[in-house]
Amino acid sequence: MSWFRREHNNIEDTGEKTVRTEGLWVKCDSCGQVIWKADLDANLHVCPKCGFHFRMGSRARVEMLLEPGYELVDLELRSTDPLNFTDLKPYKDRLAKAQRDTGLNDAIVNAVGNLGPHPVVISAMEFSFAGGSMGAVVGETIARAIDRSLETRHPLIVISASGGARMMEGIVSLMQMAKISAGLARLDDARIPYISLLTDPTYGGVTASFAMLGDLNIAEPGALIGFAGQRVIEQTIRQKLPEGFQRSEFLLQHGFLDAVVGRKELKSYLIRALDFMQPA
Repeated sequence: MSWFRREHNNIEDTGEKTVRTEGLWVKCDSCGQVIWKADLDANLHVCPKCGFHFRMGSRARVEMLLEPGYELVDLELRSTDPLNFTDLKPYKDRLAKAQRDTGLNDAIVNAVGNLGPHPVVISAMEFSFAGGSMGAVVGETIARAIDRSLETRHPLIVISASGGARMMEGIVSLMQMAKISAGLARLDDARIPYISLLTDPTYGGVTASFAMLGDLNIAEPGALIGFAGQRVIEQTIRQKLPEGFQRSEFLLQHGFLDAVVGRKELKSYLIRALDFMQPA
């Protein structure tokens, strides 16, 4: 084969040895189906074979629910690292990395816009930012959303996706539970609707405060919702927990939720709920 030369046969060596498909396919965690990522995005991040709900970013959730022309607000807040926390890695470095990776200043976005015919205020948590943990910025952002609802009398929707309070901010983080709950009490006194949507996962201080305080508490199918993790509970009570424990369907069955709603039906469900909640 010594006669064969690339330069003599008009074959150009581009240096490419493989076809790049990384990031184009996603494997379903439930049924194992391999899904074309573009198809998954078009299907609202729901597996077309088994209906498994993949986790969804905060901005994608806002875009899914609100009509075109909505506005993202309160994005300028940043944590000041109140405890100057340093463990294996300084908290400031963790924050900087999360900000680079997500393009957000913290684990939440606020938006104002229309959900169908209803003007609403939305707070959507971002799990990919430090596990959606609740620190001072998350608490203040939700508090500002509550203030907007009080000022405009527009319903509030909070979408939770969180591992709980942010330990790197200590008591400052835990104080947000009381701060937000007090704001929601004022919203209730003003008779302004508050809908809480719990997604996978919703845990810790978020579950123990605003996530369970809605006039209507709904969750996505299969979402893990609780305070402590299953292994912690089993090791504490020394008992095996029931099948499906802490899944949204289990919580609905035992009276902790009002409804479990699939992502494709969520927008129409919320519109009907707001139709019912609006004063005559």
